[in-house]
Amino acid sequence: MGSGQKSNSLVVPQAQQAMYQFKYEMANEVGISNQIQGGYWGHISSRDCGAVGGHMVKKMIEAYQQSLAGKV
Repeated sequence: MGSGQKSNSLVVPQAQQAMYQFKYEMANEVGISNQIQGGYWGHISSRDCGAVGGHMVKKMIEAYQQSLAGKV
């Protein structure tokens, strides 16, 4: 995908570095971090990339649920 085709953006642009680091942490959990070369993900399968995204969403939901439980 070209750089001009990216359609998603962060709601809080200041969180970009944290999200970048979070993505690599999840790639490590999934076990594909050794396949990423210099930040290039193009040769990693869609299934593996989807697993990283799925783990990211799962962790964000868990964190939100924990924050809600703490506010009750």
